[in-house]
Amino acid sequence: MSQNVLCEVNNCHYWKQGNRCGADKIYVVSHAGKKASNSRETDCKTFKPEDL
Repeated sequence: MSQNVLCEVNNCHYWKQGNRCGADKIYVVSHAGKKASNSRETDCKTFKPEDL
């Protein structure tokens, strides 16, 4: 997996220092079917809240 995946959601379980994503894979979905026109039409399904 690319080491250049950035994430600013620091309460995610996969968030690593330097705003890096430490997940083995990333799952992104679109709200607009199979084609998104912009980033607002997508979500990262990989997000998992950090255990407190």
